Amino acid sequence: MPVVLVVDDGAANREVIRLFLSTIDCEVRLAEDGPTALDMIETAPPDLVLLDVRMPRMDGYEVCRRIKAMPRGRLLPVVMITGLSQTTHRVMALEAGADDFMAKPVEGAELIARVRSALRLKELYNTLDSAEHVIFSLATAVEAKDSFTEQHTQRVGESARLLGERLGLSEETLDVLYRGGIIKIGVSDSILHKPGPLDSVEMPQMQAHVAIGESIVKPLHSTSGLLPIIRHHHERFDGHGYPDGLRAREIPRAARIVSVCDAFDALVNDRPYRMRRSTEEALAVLRAGSGTQWDPETVDLLASELPAIQHLGAA
Repeated sequence: MPVVLVVDDGAANREVIRLFLSTIDCEVRLAEDGPTALDMIETAPPDLVLLDVRMPRMDGYEVCRRIKAMPRGRLLPVVMITGLSQTTHRVMALEAGADDFMAKPVEGAELIARVRSALRLKELYNTLDSAEHVIFSLATAVEAKDSFTEQHTQRVGESARLLGERLGLSEETLDVLYRGGIIKIGVSDSILHKPGPLDSVEMPQMQAHVAIGESIVKPLHSTSGLLPIIRHHHERFDGHGYPDGLRAREIPRAARIVSVCDAFDALVNDRPYRMRRSTEEALAVLRAGSGTQWDPETVDLLASELPAIQHLGAA
């Protein structure tokens, strides 16, 4: 059973979080300050730390830095929780080494979703070598600093895995789908945040991110299964995608699945260049592009599994 350590100087806050987490299959441990938490981690490392920022003796930022400096804390996910200004303190939390960030007052459904997501990542980290962990941590940090894409790749990975389960794919392939949905590296902030269409200079830079991501991950033997997803998730079913112009079944199946999940999640969430669309509108876009931009079978499968996919984001 995974262990979640809740660190907060307020007894009422600790109890609220403990009650929220009673619906999750995990053991909850409590610490009232930073030094106590560090001692507990050194003695028996948990699988996740939920860490308050404003505490006496040692604030959460310093606690987080010390956790990440510990041999037993380097791969330990830390979610920082604070009632302070989200914009400023999100950056401070990430600089301290936090893996995620939540604002007070904590909302139960969001907390549960973040904890489940973090525990899944911890389970994944347990299987990675050190270099691969760095890459996944980088991908998570890049995403977390941007309010428009925060948690996007996590949702894509989970949705892709769910569709793979429905297709009866092997556990090894399901793991590849989940991990492949998370890795998206190599696009500059100026391009990601541009409110309008990309120009003739920016578009090639955007398209180059698949090759950049591939080159980063390729040296790691344990990530060989991810390479087709990283390189080909922007191919089109009609052969007019990039980088290789593959078409139909030439596109690796895992890449076709991630592509549809990626597109759906992007459509139903805000982006710098447009507001989010309703679920019905997003499905209409996918169906309109079925057979040209996206694999028709995967579009149909996502539509049929939509209640389960939406539950992933709320559960």
